Amino acid sequence: MSEPAAPEIAQAPRTKRGSTVLRVVIGALVVVAVVWYLRSRHRDRSPASSDAAATARDGSGAPRGAAGRDGEGGPEGRVVTVQVATAERKDLPIWLEGLGTVAAMQQVTVRPQVDGRIEKVQFVEGQPVKKGDVLIQIDPRPFLVALHTAQGALARDKAQLETLQSNLKRYQGLKAQNLVAGQQVEEIAGQVGQFEGAMKIDQAQIENAMLQLDYAQVKAPIDGITGVRQVDAGNIIHQSDPNGLVVITAIDPAAVFFTVPQDQLGGVAQAMSRGDAPVEVYSRDGATMLAIGKLAVLDNQVNPTTATLRLKALVPNPGRLLWPNAFVKARMLVDTRKDAVVVPTVAIQHGPQGTFVYAVGQDKTAQMKPVSIALTTGDSAVIGKGLEGGERVIVEGQNQVRPGGRVEPAGANGDSHGPGRPGSGQPGRGKRGQADAAPAPGPGSGSGVNGEQPAAGSGGSGRSSAPAVRPSTGQLAPRPDVERDGPGRGQDAPRSSVGQAARRAGDGEPRPRGPVTGPTAPSQAPAAP
Repeated sequence: MSEPAAPEIAQAPRTKRGSTVLRVVIGALVVVAVVWYLRSRHRDRSPASSDAAATARDGSGAPRGAAGRDGEGGPEGRVVTVQVATAERKDLPIWLEGLGTVAAMQQVTVRPQVDGRIEKVQFVEGQPVKKGDVLIQIDPRPFLVALHTAQGALARDKAQLETLQSNLKRYQGLKAQNLVAGQQVEEIAGQVGQFEGAMKIDQAQIENAMLQLDYAQVKAPIDGITGVRQVDAGNIIHQSDPNGLVVITAIDPAAVFFTVPQDQLGGVAQAMSRGDAPVEVYSRDGATMLAIGKLAVLDNQVNPTTATLRLKALVPNPGRLLWPNAFVKARMLVDTRKDAVVVPTVAIQHGPQGTFVYAVGQDKTAQMKPVSIALTTGDSAVIGKGLEGGERVIVEGQNQVRPGGRVEPAGANGDSHGPGRPGSGQPGRGKRGQADAAPAPGPGSGSGVNGEQPAAGSGGSGRSSAPAVRPSTGQLAPRPDVERDGPGRGQDAPRSSVGQAARRAGDGEPRPRGPVTGPTAPSQAPAAP
């Protein structure tokens, strides 16, 4: 017995499911077609409006993205402004520098040579004095009394001597006649000799009294400048006083003591053997030259503690710019390097392969040249190998330079202009309060609805565009917020309200520059086919 056939109503659900799938597929295709159409329209409008904005700002038909790649937009083509100096071939003096102190050529503490009361002070503290000038007057009366006493004793002994000399002559005549004994003659001759000696003693006492009287006037022993007075008039002073009366310092010429490393002994000795070695003395900060002298003394031993050698220079000091115990910087001329290639020390760079400099080529590209440094003196370096002289080396901005990179020497063709400045030949910002020039309408210029043109200067960072301006009224056209770009654009455009755009345009605020990646015009109605 056969089974009964299935009813036909069982096929109805399968037919319904097939029609639903078909409708879903058709709807998806329609959606894809619409999305493709809108994206193609958007891509066609964005390059045209971007090129028009770049044309209005740059005054050329080249797209702004190309200018960025050829100019400053791309890292490989970026132009770096640098400071340069010329490697000179010249005679370079080699100086040996050291820290030193100023010392007085002579310094004397004036002390009294006799005891007595100060009657008068005849100098002013800090006064320049000459040798022999009277500084202090001590009461001279005791010394005058001693002088007069010695003079009286001399006169007495002289008179007695004359009497004995006369008696001696008389007795000598009588002895010749055998009238007196020879002993009497000898006694008188002895007395004459005694009084001759007494007269010499009296003369010495007179001289001593005169010397004491001269010592009563305290005089300057050297030329120099007086210091602070230690005593005042009316005080009793003694020869044994420890502090003295005043200190006189001779500072013209002045002595400068400075030290150099012991390794420089050979160069210093050779400089002294050739003659007078010039020495220049500067202030402690090295900014002001104070005097020029010559090396006088090379110490006969090296300081074992510091491994340094002490030198002494004599320096004329008529203007009194050098003062005892002041710290100074001194440098002496050791040698002169003939026909040397010299560059500033700031141009020297150090790398894994050694020292090098960046030189600017004829095509204004940076060229890395390895060099060897013969010696460094002050702010100059002598190049042993690597440069021939005449090259332009970079002294500032090396940290932004790469070998083969483009550079622009500052001041090479007038002032070096930065991006956007007049004379730079690159797009930039206009003056505040001035609107950028709008491009003339044309095919593919991305004109807006009703003949409105997008404002130029929108090519900044590529994130926002300037609002459109109606040529008839000069007013800003309403503009909706810019939405985010579609998928695959790589950047998001920030939302900008109409009020913010109007304020920027009214204030003349410059807009950021750069390749345009987002929409550059207000929303437009689709054009009729």
